[in-house]
Amino acid sequence: MHAWEAIEQSLNYIEEHLTEEILTEELASIAGLSPFYFQRLFKRLVNKPVQEYVRLRRLAKVIERLGNTEQRILDIALDYGFSSHANFTRAFKEVYGITPENYRKNQPMLNTFEKPEISIKYVLVDEKVPLIVGNIVLEIQRKKIVDPEIYLGLETAVCLSAQIPAGESTGVDMPGQLWKRYHREKPYIAEDINTAVEMGMSHMGNSAQGFFMYFAGGLIKEIPNYIQEGFVKQELSAGEYIVCRIEAENFENLVTFALDQASKYLFGTWLPAHNLTTEPFSAEKYYRDSPDMACMEVWVKPMPAGQEIYIQQNR
Repeated sequence: MHAWEAIEQSLNYIEEHLTEEILTEELASIAGLSPFYFQRLFKRLVNKPVQEYVRLRRLAKVIERLGNTEQRILDIALDYGFSSHANFTRAFKEVYGITPENYRKNQPMLNTFEKPEISIKYVLVDEKVPLIVGNIVLEIQRKKIVDPEIYLGLETAVCLSAQIPAGESTGVDMPGQLWKRYHREKPYIAEDINTAVEMGMSHMGNSAQGFFMYFAGGLIKEIPNYIQEGFVKQELSAGEYIVCRIEAENFENLVTFALDQASKYLFGTWLPAHNLTTEPFSAEKYYRDSPDMACMEVWVKPMPAGQEIYIQQNR
């Protein structure tokens, strides 16, 4: 058994026993490792200490309960091992920046810590070869846009530290909040856009001040003579792209867990293995006209050879 497989076994056990007491020594035994080596390996592969990971996964499950049931907050807290309402509220606010009561009342989009698919880091696929991991399917290929695509939507500044690394940072999900606002206000521009194709775009804002810009919008059918106040245009420019297609069981899973895992694989495994550097930009294209399948694509622009050296020398 590979070392990562042992840790993956412990992750599966944790997921099945989140409402029970989980001892580090028991997890080490399941993995067939000493507690000392297990904890070191766990932190290396999961990027969190064992018990902190358990707490973050419990809080992620709490989010589901708070949003989908009318169960008392205290009862939910006790179900997931928190000793009191005060203890639970303190942990919740520390992780998400708001109280459980505020979340249940307003239900903002939140970043929660997802269970990682560790195996994805150790599989390298060729272009146009699907990779199946858990309940998601990934496929990477190159595409070329001859004419730029123009999108109309909304834009906001997002704090880097609150969103990166994807799937590990916690707190209010500002891109998710922008999408909620866009879908509320989309009727104002519905006649100008193709509602079946939407794009989220991340591009550099002021990195020195620690933020990037995020755009959410729909593909323009024809550029209107007048743009509604508050809306902006963004362009997916002509050129060569590396595209990671993602398929998942449903749209909610697609835009959370599947997107997180695919992004980690694309940026952390696939691109480095191919010695590819990309421009400080990425786009997420969502296709909403496929009722039988939840799918999207992550688009990145490879940087021409030598350009990355020039950029580093001139920083």
